[in-house]
Amino acid sequence: MKTDLQLQKDVTEELKWEPGLNATDISVVVKNCVVILSGQVSSYTQKLVAEESVRRVKDVKGLVENITVHLSDSSQRSDPVLAVAVMNALKWNNAIPDKQITAELENGWLTLAGKVSWQFQKDAVINAVKDITGLKGVTCLVTIKPVINVPVIREAINAALERSADIEASRIIVETAGNKIILIGKARSWRERNEVVRAAWCAPGVMEVEDDLIIVS
Repeated sequence: MKTDLQLQKDVTEELKWEPGLNATDISVVVKNCVVILSGQVSSYTQKLVAEESVRRVKDVKGLVENITVHLSDSSQRSDPVLAVAVMNALKWNNAIPDKQITAELENGWLTLAGKVSWQFQKDAVINAVKDITGLKGVTCLVTIKPVINVPVIREAINAALERSADIEASRIIVETAGNKIILIGKARSWRERNEVVRAAWCAPGVMEVEDDLIIVS
């Protein structure tokens, strides 16, 4: 396990290494392997990039993000203009159900709400708007509709695992608790573990995936 000082150095270097991020005005503090980011960036996209960069660093146990978005004059856009851009981005994305997502803007901060049937649709909502110029932040309140037939979901996940060439399905147990999927068993690598989790999230109605897999060679 790295010391806080070592982790601070690694996080700082990772932020500098990221080509899509200007890390000049971002400060990094580490306490008990929890990374605290503060400072400012020039776009909401850069804020997300900073968060993702930290999550890539080994031994990071948590992230507290206090970064603010300071838009340049050329990036400033009024809420009505942003609202049009947001609704167009949602409309043009085929993965997002038509007219099921609402958007509210207040001083450049976007709040998304609504219901979808799949996790990939919720992900698509966030990805569709995150790069819109002028946004200062996004709160996603989109939820996944409950699916009544839980045994069917479990069977669908098991079938997906069986079809995958990268997964030894016999070592994976899929359990359910309402709309929560619990994965138990052994994976041969991080790649296989990630593929199992991805397969679980692909099932309709899944709201949570508990990853209890262990990696064994």
